[in-house]
Amino acid sequence: QVQLVESGGGSMQAGGSLRVSCAASGRTFSIYSTGWFRQAPGKEREFVAAISWSDGSTHYADSVKGRFTISRDNAKNTVYLQMNSLKPEDTAVYSCAACTVWGIWPLPLTPSGYDYWGQGTQVTVSS
Repeated sequence: QVQLVESGGGSMQAGGSLRVSCAASGRTFSIYSTGWFRQAPGKEREFVAAISWSDGSTHYADSVKGRFTISRDNAKNTVYLQMNSLKPEDTAVYSCAACTVWGIWPLPLTPSGYDYWGQGTQVTVSS
């Protein structure tokens, strides 16, 4: 089993920055990649970014490319999502997820590609 806990959400004005974290515990050695997803009220969950734990390769949704950066700290079993130039449309509950199927390429971009999920953290961006 893998447990994921997000932290770092909050409220920010448009143009500001926030960093959310995803700390993993349990069978962390089984994690192949970690993804961030977000879900706004009344909308489906959407992919934001993903990172491989083996080689650090990343993938971003077009809507966040150039503004968000995903990174990992293997020693802390933590993945970060640095969000810059925030927009009101970035408002959502952000959840991290872990994929334990090794070797998948490209990295999973849909929720069904992930096995474990955190509880989510709210990010609110005001105009």
